[in-house]
Amino acid sequence: MKRYIAEIIIFCMQLFMFYISPLLAGPTDGMGMVAFILFATLILSILLGSISKNRIKYLYPAAAAVVFLPSVFLHYNGTAFVHAVWYFVVAAVGMLIGTIIFKVLHRM
Repeated sequence: MKRYIAEIIIFCMQLFMFYISPLLAGPTDGMGMVAFILFATLILSILLGSISKNRIKYLYPAAAAVVFLPSVFLHYNGTAFVHAVWYFVVAAVGMLIGTIIFKVLHRM
């Protein structure tokens, strides 16, 4: 369990972004909140890709997309299901960037 502490912390931050941060937004801030969460997902996935040595990090994009789905029922309407695809794509791109950063830093 100690091996995965960095992954768990980053995943908990992702959960915070999906479930707690929309509570702080006003009723008209929907698209701004989606853009903010997309950017946060990108940053968190880059961070996870660049600091984690474990292979479990490659499950993060799928986990982020799946964990977003229940928040659709809590904070958004049914049209927000398509955003799960965006979170998967953004997390996958961030993971790719983070993995490249990890390989470049550990090559030196």
